[in-house]
Amino acid sequence: MIDQDKRQAIYYLHKEGMSLRTIARNMGISVNTVISIIQQQGLIPEPLRKDKITIDEALLKKVYQECNGWNQRIHEILTEEHKLDVGYSTLTRMIRELDLGNSKKNKRCSQVPDQPGQEMQHDTTTYVLPIGDVRIRVVASIIYWRYSKVRYLKFYRHFDRFTMKCFLHEALMFWGYAARECIIDNTNLARLRGLGRNAVIVPEMERFAAQYGFEFVCHEKNHPNRKAGNERSFYTTETNFIPGRTFKTFEDLNQQGLAWATVRMPNRPMAKTRLIPEKLFAHEQTFLTKMPAFITQPYREHQRVTDQYGYIPVDGNYYWVPGTGRHDVIALEYSDHLKIYLNRQCLGEYQLPPEGTKNKKIGPDGQPPPIRQPRNRKKPTINQEKLLRELSSEVSKYIDEFVIPMSGKKRHGFIRQMYSLNQKLTPSLFIAAIARALTYRITDIETIKRIAVLKMQQGNCKIQSPDVDMTYINRKSFLEGQFADEVDLTTYDDLEDTHG
Repeated sequence: MIDQDKRQAIYYLHKEGMSLRTIARNMGISVNTVISIIQQQGLIPEPLRKDKITIDEALLKKVYQECNGWNQRIHEILTEEHKLDVGYSTLTRMIRELDLGNSKKNKRCSQVPDQPGQEMQHDTTTYVLPIGDVRIRVVASIIYWRYSKVRYLKFYRHFDRFTMKCFLHEALMFWGYAARECIIDNTNLARLRGLGRNAVIVPEMERFAAQYGFEFVCHEKNHPNRKAGNERSFYTTETNFIPGRTFKTFEDLNQQGLAWATVRMPNRPMAKTRLIPEKLFAHEQTFLTKMPAFITQPYREHQRVTDQYGYIPVDGNYYWVPGTGRHDVIALEYSDHLKIYLNRQCLGEYQLPPEGTKNKKIGPDGQPPPIRQPRNRKKPTINQEKLLRELSSEVSKYIDEFVIPMSGKKRHGFIRQMYSLNQKLTPSLFIAAIARALTYRITDIETIKRIAVLKMQQGNCKIQSPDVDMTYINRKSFLEGQFADEVDLTTYDDLEDTHG
């Protein structure tokens, strides 16, 4: 194969008037080769394949629309109905070349230059992580300074607009500086309506951002790469933070995430530039907006009425209100604590319980619990379930197979009913009834009661005689009443004859 430069030289020499033989002698090639190169005007000819398959462009577009872009069905129609012997990989290549699938894989991305102090990015994503002995769905929130590449990471059980404000406050106060713009996507909680440059920010979030000296900006439609730095942070989280780590509690997860995002990553040189983010951030601080010495933490207000036991409910837990009256109070919920106010006077302040805690009564340290406790509050059935499981393996197996799969409210109610039935029956009778229910897959408590009654009528279960402490004969009350008249128990004998 003669290269392109040599072909061009042969063609230009011929145009200058040099003879074919002279060109062939100087180039060390045959005259026929010189003639063919001149006929091709010095260009390398396109190789022609006799077995190359071509598909009419209009036909391919038509079949693509009919099949809604499903390549496998397109391949079947072309081979079976149109008798085109085309390979599947060849077909998919033709579809990509015609840009029918609108594939973004091979499209180029625009590049926005990094400007100090100009931009930071925020986004969230969800993961299912093993925390302790269970797998929990969590929401990861990351804010990322584009120029210096520093970031802040925190995990939540749920994420709403109030949680977003708490996260941004915590991140900005930690680093102490904010960029002029915060790039968000068009599904962010800060967006009210509209897309891209026409997006309208929620007034509440707009006022919040103004306190910290930045503004929210939505990227354009179909332009998610505008937040590529933040998306890369999530990829780094998935590949560098999560693998190989164990998390005992939700608080342990956030402690490790904070150390990884604010200590380890800022001091690690970047792969391509070998720059250190912490040093870049120190340089960028002159272009950023410095946070004030104090900014009020975000909070949300709850109007509550003190119940008859002195508690108010907030987010599934109950907080003690000091005093003796039942007042209408205001509870201010912050990211990590709660304050209770009455007529602008703070009655008490409590730390919020760990994530996932529900139905807990919280009071000040050293405060004795109230004399009367509410009976209509939700109570866990862990202890009752444990006592039932200790009776026998049949009862434990019945709970695992039929009770645990029930929904939460129904499950707790069924365990309480089982425990109540166990209190009324002898252990052997209760175990026998549950074993029969396990065999016939019965999950109705009334049916289990009827099974117990049937077994008693059939005499299949032995009723144990109660243990009697014979020391009662030495008690003073027994000695004083031993000379009283005997009790007539013949009535019970008649009952035994009737049921015998």
